[in-house]
Amino acid sequence: MATHGEVKRVTSHTLQSMKQHGEKISMLTAYDFSMARIFDDAGIDVLLVGDSASNVMAGHETTLPITLDQMLYHAQSVVRAVSRCMVLVDLPFGTYQGNSKEALNSSIRIMKETGAHGIKLEGGEEVADSIKRIITAGVPVMGHLGLTPQSIYKFGTYAVRAKEEEEAEVLVHNANVLQDAGCFALVLEKIPAALGKQVSENLKIPVIGIGAGIHVDGQVLVMHDMLGITKDFNPRFLRRYMNLYDDIKAATTNYIKDIKSKDFPNEHEQY
Repeated sequence: MATHGEVKRVTSHTLQSMKQHGEKISMLTAYDFSMARIFDDAGIDVLLVGDSASNVMAGHETTLPITLDQMLYHAQSVVRAVSRCMVLVDLPFGTYQGNSKEALNSSIRIMKETGAHGIKLEGGEEVADSIKRIITAGVPVMGHLGLTPQSIYKFGTYAVRAKEEEEAEVLVHNANVLQDAGCFALVLEKIPAALGKQVSENLKIPVIGIGAGIHVDGQVLVMHDMLGITKDFNPRFLRRYMNLYDDIKAATTNYIKDIKSKDFPNEHEQY
């Protein structure tokens, strides 16, 4: 679907071609119409409607509480904003684990009710059946290995994953399982750079990293972290491109001051 001029939709085929040609894939999270429109206009390749909305939009400590209905609302808002980039939606915790029929139903709801272009889910071999079932229904799936935030209580920490050889071998195995199950791409979160390189070189499908080093096929960050809206989250992998927390706070302080001092509105700002 091309709109205004020659805007070509980014698809899973586009991402595959980018990997083959050595062009890095850019990806960010988005949760609302206004920000998604800016990101799409800037030329982002992929927007992920992340279950990180549970943290950055709703204020929960983990990603576990967010519901499918809440994810649908965020996804609808993002899809309305974009004309070029690919939009993927996280399947939230509890909507796919252990039950491939429920996983399929959740994915179909996302595709039908939001117009998104695919889904992302966490896990390896244990979700392979669900992935196959979803893909058989025509829904593209992106996998997610390494630090999988929905499993935070299992790990008990947000520390780097797969530093030990045994866990690294399991991750490499699971990456191949996900590719064989039909995933069109894979997110690797917070793993050693050398392992990220190994997985990316080993797989035909694109590998997107978040704290997985430079040798993967693309990068993703949470929008609030990249823009510096979050203040107290400082993992090594994060580069802040702005410091919006301080800028927005300063603007708000000035707004309050101008109201209190009766400077706003002035005579040009009234009817």
